[in-house]
Amino acid sequence: MDSAKGNNEFEILKRVFKYLLPYKGRLAGGVISMLVHAFLTVFFVKVFQDLLETIISDIDMGREGMIQLSLVAGMMILVYFLKGVSYYGKTYLVSYVSQRSIKDMRDDLYSHLHNLSLSFYSKNKTGDILSRVTNDVQNLESSMIKTTVGSVDKVFTLIGGIIYLVYLNYRLTIFLIIILPFITYVITKFNYKLKKVSRRVQIKIADVSDVLQETLSAVRVVKSFGREEYEFERFSSENQANFRAKMKKTQYGAILTPLVEFLAAISFTAILWYGGYEVMQGRMTASELIAFFTLLLTISEPLRSITKLSKRLQQLFASAERVFEIMDTESELREDDENKIELNDLEGEVVYDNVSFAYNEDEIVLQNINLTAKPGEVVALVGHSGAGKTTMVDLIPRFFDPIEGRMRVDGHDLRDLKIDSLRNFIGIVPQETILFSGSLRDNIAYGDLNADEKAIQKAAKAANAHQFIMGFPDGYDTVVGERGVGLSGGQKQRISIARAILKNPKILILDEATSSLDSESEALVQEALEHLMKNRTTFIIAHRLSTIRNADKIVVVEQGEIMEMGNHQELIKKQGKYASLYQGQFIEDPNA
Repeated sequence: MDSAKGNNEFEILKRVFKYLLPYKGRLAGGVISMLVHAFLTVFFVKVFQDLLETIISDIDMGREGMIQLSLVAGMMILVYFLKGVSYYGKTYLVSYVSQRSIKDMRDDLYSHLHNLSLSFYSKNKTGDILSRVTNDVQNLESSMIKTTVGSVDKVFTLIGGIIYLVYLNYRLTIFLIIILPFITYVITKFNYKLKKVSRRVQIKIADVSDVLQETLSAVRVVKSFGREEYEFERFSSENQANFRAKMKKTQYGAILTPLVEFLAAISFTAILWYGGYEVMQGRMTASELIAFFTLLLTISEPLRSITKLSKRLQQLFASAERVFEIMDTESELREDDENKIELNDLEGEVVYDNVSFAYNEDEIVLQNINLTAKPGEVVALVGHSGAGKTTMVDLIPRFFDPIEGRMRVDGHDLRDLKIDSLRNFIGIVPQETILFSGSLRDNIAYGDLNADEKAIQKAAKAANAHQFIMGFPDGYDTVVGERGVGLSGGQKQRISIARAILKNPKILILDEATSSLDSESEALVQEALEHLMKNRTTFIIAHRLSTIRNADKIVVVEQGEIMEMGNHQELIKKQGKYASLYQGQFIEDPNA
């Protein structure tokens, strides 16, 4: 068990070190500065000892003694100056390497999150993901700097100090060495507990973040149901658990440091007693004893710092483990793009070839779907909520892969295509419109980042958005809040449509784009959608069947299977499921 844990920690350190390698020049400079700083720290004690001996032995030498005293004093000032230079070097260089490596790690983590399939986000809480990207990376950055800048040079100082202590009097040094195994035992004892507690703290912070993100993003629902007190109790419960975990971590840290200091005090007292005895026996001079104690005091601070190194390493391991856990999550979709086909053009034919899909192995969502949408056709998907309509269209941009069968575009299996090149030809207008914080211009230009002002306004006019945009004092420079706060549902939807028009996709997916709008907004949005659908292969999901009666193909989906297919007139004549749905003008649950 301990061996496996040790191997795991070694692997984590190896992975962290890989991020340091690109900056090995600065890292080497920082390490050299640490060595110089540690040497000068110990060397200062030697100069101080010379000063004492000069004062004691040469006190009556007159002018010659004063010159000697001045030289030693000047040497002390020079040593302190050089210590300052080396301190700056070690602090700046190692901090630079730490900060840059963490930046690279954060970039890799963010990039990897975008490369993961949607199934990852459906299985993991948003709050936990946010906590790993923010809190864990921040803790990793802090612990990395403290374990390098704050501790590594202390190790050098401690080693150099012990060597010089042996040189001064090996018998006195033995007293110091005897106490070290006890300190090591205490550190080892608390090592494992600190790691467990540190990891628990990170998990509890993630739980707090999750509740916070979940409730604030759905604050309208919370208020409409009057669940403020319930949500407060839920948040307070997680906050209390976080408090308890942090206090347990603090408790272990608070016990470890004073316990080690107490053991060091015992060692110090023993050396004081035996040092006096050595002087009395004539085996040691007074200046050597003073230098010994000066050096012992000098290395006591590095010793305390090293006792904290264990705690910082455990924080590093706990945070790095959670960060690398995400980075080790393999995308179910992304593969080596070297042998993939780059799509440069697309006609827009979409084929479902005996497709089945399941989010979990024992829960089939789609079964034996066979459907062909020819270039420029409008295909409408109807059926009760949960029938599998959204899942069907999610397979087109390859948000997911079918577990059986194949999805094809223009004859190409989607698995053979580069994902980015495929998605360049697909536009989606979802039911819940997502706008980003920024100007209306920026939100429309999201469809084509290289579009000029003329193209942006043309897209807005086609989406029936130009008029209301110009009604704002700042026009296209109007800044909207997160998720489009400040705009009505119809306005947000038309901005979303303008964005899709600007992208100019060959394949268009409309996922209940008008379901939550009033009749006036729906008419404007419907007109904008008609502009958008021209000459594109379009998939429409709609509850209101009146909006899809002109579709080339209407596909009735129930419980993950296609029940009926045809145009409006054909399906009405069949007097089947679609006809009953159309006459009732609502989607009913067949299980009801």
